[in-house]
Amino acid sequence: MKVPQPVYKVYEHALTSSIPVQRLPQHIGVLVDGNRRWAAQLGETTKHGHQAGAERIIEFLGWCRELKIPMVTLYMLSTENLNRSEEELKDLLEVIEGFITELSGARIAKIQGVGKLEALPSSLRCTLEDAVEKSQDLSDLHVNIAVGYGGRQEIVDAVRDLILGAVAEGKDMNELAENLEISDISSHLYTRGLPDPDLLIRTSGEQRLSGFLTWQSAYSEFHFCEALWPDFRRTDFLRALRDYANRQRRFGS
Repeated sequence: MKVPQPVYKVYEHALTSSIPVQRLPQHIGVLVDGNRRWAAQLGETTKHGHQAGAERIIEFLGWCRELKIPMVTLYMLSTENLNRSEEELKDLLEVIEGFITELSGARIAKIQGVGKLEALPSSLRCTLEDAVEKSQDLSDLHVNIAVGYGGRQEIVDAVRDLILGAVAEGKDMNELAENLEISDISSHLYTRGLPDPDLLIRTSGEQRLSGFLTWQSAYSEFHFCEALWPDFRRTDFLRALRDYANRQRRFGS
């Protein structure tokens, strides 16, 4: 049975009122999962599902702006995704590129690329670089677009950069190993300089992170939602925020 729209609005208002502003997360990571299954259920093409997912992201970022959540990281293309069939990968890359262009044109967020960006196809890489450059003056919302991203690869690249930097400075490797700190690794990640995510949301009912922010999510809270990403509603988002606000974060203490 379809619930009347006014009832949803009342429920959304009640949900919003139940969440203390001071307990909202400051950085949310989102695994936008379920686009292919959503399309298959409708008998549509995979590209149609990815396009619907991209449109939902724009709407989702609007919700974040309304609630004054300052940072969002979107998991849009993993290193494993690059191994998909040529046809599907072409369609996915076109949708991501179109999404970045739309987001840049809307001027609602400062954009940053996160991942092994040099490995991306030149067209997508150039589109992302252009969006980053054109959005540097924006500050209300910071959106990290994780493309060509893999959590394990990120840690490998961070360690490699750390070692190569030490070698270039003529440092002793034994001394480097003995004095190595967590902050040394963090300062060489793709996300260096950014705060770790407070909350990670994954849609489609899957309860795993699939290599998303492997290092950074050590003390993040997780929320898994059954809805496929194109069906993810504002009420689903508000439930995730309410769930987060009701948790006691101990950070290992």
